[in-house]
Amino acid sequence: MAEDTDEALVARYQRGDVAAFEALLDRHRTGVFRFLCRFVGDAARADDLAQDCWLRFIGAAPRWKDGGRFKTWLYAVARNLATDAARRATHRNHEPLDLVPGRRARDGVDGAARAPEGDVLLRSALERAIAALPDEQREVFLLREYEGITFAEIAEVTGAPVPTVKSRMRYALEALREALQEAPGAAGQPVATRSARP
Repeated sequence: MAEDTDEALVARYQRGDVAAFEALLDRHRTGVFRFLCRFVGDAARADDLAQDCWLRFIGAAPRWKDGGRFKTWLYAVARNLATDAARRATHRNHEPLDLVPGRRARDGVDGAARAPEGDVLLRSALERAIAALPDEQREVFLLREYEGITFAEIAEVTGAPVPTVKSRMRYALEALREALQEAPGAAGQPVATRSARP
């Protein structure tokens, strides 16, 4: 099943193959949770939203029509759930979650304990800077940099034209560079991105 595309797994699940759903869940669970966690700023709330996201898929699976990308659809659902949650929230907590690139969410690994102090400070500064971005910029940055989704796919997820998506990414990168230049021990550290890819 590892070589099957997402869309092939959806088709198998539609025919009653529960293992196909489990394969989809294994393939995308961490990415969806990581995106939601950074988007809403609360791990417990992100976990609830991730479960809602998968329940939406289960409800929609019988009506799924081949022709779209499953991953794009899944992140669009996750993004809509997060946006709705943010609208309902009366208070948003943007404390850093110590979920940094290369670390797995909720895996119990204390990478910060083994990282040099400068790395810990830089990671913490990056998390705070990402959390401080406007929602529209933050979602584009997270989808692009953490989930590797193309600008065209992000445009599908967000419903914004590709030039708008690219503009939001540019503003996000500028804000992050500025914030990181002011971070302790981070002067001159560039923000590494995938933004050159289409």
